[in-house]
Amino acid sequence: MMKCIIVDDEPLAREGMKMNISELSNLKLVGEFEEATSANEFIQKNDVDIMFLDIEMPGVSGLEFLRSLSNPPMVILTTAYPQYAVEAYELDVVDYLVKPVKLDRFIKAVAKAEEFIKLSENVSLFEAIEDDFIFIKSERKYVKIRFDELLFIEGLKDYVIVHATHGKYMTAMNVKTIHNKLPEEIFFRVSKSFIINVTHIADIDGNFVNIKENRVPIGRSYRDVFLEFVNRRLLRR
Repeated sequence: MMKCIIVDDEPLAREGMKMNISELSNLKLVGEFEEATSANEFIQKNDVDIMFLDIEMPGVSGLEFLRSLSNPPMVILTTAYPQYAVEAYELDVVDYLVKPVKLDRFIKAVAKAEEFIKLSENVSLFEAIEDDFIFIKSERKYVKIRFDELLFIEGLKDYVIVHATHGKYMTAMNVKTIHNKLPEEIFFRVSKSFIINVTHIADIDGNFVNIKENRVPIGRSYRDVFLEFVNRRLLRR
């Protein structure tokens, strides 16, 4: 059972989130708050697995609040303003929900958070990078992931999640460290939290790269360099 809280200044929005939470047996609502200060006091004294956090709030915004936390729980942002999506993903959030939040999209976000929690309970050990593959020690076995099987790498706090065609592996390493070890002609860092395998790009849609069923955000400060890199690759074909 995952313990969650709601932080949102709109009573109607909180009611909507509570209805969604009540639909899932793996969630337990342990608190709801209309501003950041009360939520912060609660987080410091209680175990919280997931925080559903509104962005636009009077006083301290959701993003400002999140930046102030040294060890936040898993965060799923909620907002009526989709333009915040790229900035939000720079803060290692699990997901980003646009109001009004539909139940199917809510379920998908919670499932992602639950998956992260389960992965964190069995953190793999990064072993080595060779010419065309990496080795990760997962449980009692060594997993070989070829570069052509590695879709993208996602940073989450002090860990990275390696998304491969045959599974996901969480390892204790930051994005910058693993990026420096990978061949730059194949792996490109598109934001603070994401490295993609450019050979798996399906298309680029606005501020997102689509890789199979995944939408990877492109950070504002990375966008121009990334698009220039993509154009150079296309010209070489």
